[in-house]
Amino acid sequence: MGGLNLEVFKFGMYVMFPIGIMYYFGTNLDDRFAVEGFWPRPEECNKIPRDRDEIRAEYDRIVARQKLRQAKAFEEERRRAASQPQAADNGNES
Repeated sequence: MGGLNLEVFKFGMYVMFPIGIMYYFGTNLDDRFAVEGFWPRPEECNKIPRDRDEIRAEYDRIVARQKLRQAKAFEEERRRAASQPQAADNGNES
């Protein structure tokens, strides 16, 4: 008879607990727990190119963006190199 309480406890945990959770929260979970504007709209998402022209246009856009980044990095490096000897010369004169 000592195992009867354990069997009742198992029944409560495995069967009644999920039923109680479902009863408490109900069936309208989307209405109760939905966050408005959480998922992006379809026009805000990236679209995978499907045909050859779209793939070529996307490739050209990526290459242009990469060249622009390289040009900016080169210009920044050139400005940094041009200003660095002046700082080194000022430090040596002291």
